[in-house]
Amino acid sequence: MLSTFRALAALGAIALSTTAALAADITVKDAYARAASPAAKTGAAFLMIENAGPDDRLVGAKSPAAARVELHTHIEEDGVMRMRHVEDGFALPEGGMITMKRGGDHVMFMGLTGPFEQGARVPLTLVFETAGEMQIEVPVDLERMPEKGHGHSH
Repeated sequence: MLSTFRALAALGAIALSTTAALAADITVKDAYARAASPAAKTGAAFLMIENAGPDDRLVGAKSPAAARVELHTHIEEDGVMRMRHVEDGFALPEGGMITMKRGGDHVMFMGLTGPFEQGARVPLTLVFETAGEMQIEVPVDLERMPEKGHGHSH
């Protein structure tokens, strides 16, 4: 009985260390968040996610800063750019990167629980298919200008 318990404990430790190693293979860079105004009920986060490990997929996000958090992209429909929820998430291949920027893929916060104030930090949990959850804090930068040609409109 004791040997069975030890074997199960060892398997659990291996599983936990593998998950930790997978999450350690993912790096988030250049993250920032913004809302259109202090009274806005929506906001967005933009960031780069690098993967030094095996193929994975960003499948979701969550935050206490909003009632709902979704992965979004922009799609052109009849000459008009519209935001759409990406239910299947974004592929993150081995050695690859997801670039989330204004006018493209992004994390959308809906039903903000408070304003996104310049210099504040927004807690965000990124959910990966294989690596699991990664908790980060995203600085609010309301002054950052979009890259040339990449506006973010609703």
